[in-house]
Amino acid sequence: MNTILEVQNLKKYFSSQKAVDDISFSISKGSIFGLLGPNGAGKTTLIRMITGIFFPDSGNIQLNGKKFNPSDDVIEIGYMPEERGLYKKMKVGEQAMYLAQLKGLSKQEAFTRVKEWFERFEMQTWWNKKVDDLSKGMSQKLQFVTTVLHEPKLVILDEPFSGLDPVNTNLIKDEIFRLSQKGTTIIFSTHRMEQVEEICDHIILVNKGQKILDGSVKEIKQQFKEHIFSAEVDRLPASLTHPSFSIVQQENNNLTLKINEGYKSNDVLLHLINHQSTIVSYQEILPSLNEIFIRLVEGTPTARKFEPVTA
Repeated sequence: MNTILEVQNLKKYFSSQKAVDDISFSISKGSIFGLLGPNGAGKTTLIRMITGIFFPDSGNIQLNGKKFNPSDDVIEIGYMPEERGLYKKMKVGEQAMYLAQLKGLSKQEAFTRVKEWFERFEMQTWWNKKVDDLSKGMSQKLQFVTTVLHEPKLVILDEPFSGLDPVNTNLIKDEIFRLSQKGTTIIFSTHRMEQVEEICDHIILVNKGQKILDGSVKEIKQQFKEHIFSAEVDRLPASLTHPSFSIVQQENNNLTLKINEGYKSNDVLLHLINHQSTIVSYQEILPSLNEIFIRLVEGTPTARKFEPVTA
């Protein structure tokens, strides 16, 4: 797939704090890309440079193979920040129309697209309500609609499911997949690792302003696997002692096994079969992204201390 966004050696310092410290990555068109990290890691600063809100101190950003020019290229980006930016005293329909036209749509185009999205999200009755009267979840749906209705090529979603009930979470999730299938590229920033596993193709993990992990979800889980397997048998073998494995946990006929160094998972299977055990199920247990996240950033303070900036 072609690359839509390339970030090269990006740096941003505030006073003496290294907010973003030499980060590089690329994103393929149509992919769903996870930007992860603990509080204070530099994610928001990174997003604000990608959207042209901040200028980097050094490094380059390329959008569609060209140097990013905020004044011209921001129209290709839809950004839904964690801190929502709706005008609370405006009416919902008026708000959506205004933001659509601000993104370059004619009044008629704006009305057509707003109407389509409101029908899709069952928001038709909200048109004359004030934004201030909406619940957090309803405001979230409106923010999502105003982010994507001008059909940007790159959509950046920062904690898009915050405040949503399970039904509306699935609604937004389905729209994310639909947009991706149509060729829209999504940058998805969240603390909810289970959502990242379900939604994202590729992730990077940022900590203390630096990239510490970069790869597909599948590759990363393989990288951090610990050779642990679950086995269910119809009956336990006479002996559970063998040099190929050690028992991590046993519950009735369900075993959790760790393959010892120098052996393969098939060695365990052979031992079980040779002891007249019928294998009901046997599979590797890969670490969750949440476990990997905690392992890599454990001990990181919520707020980073100021670090000296050296030339």
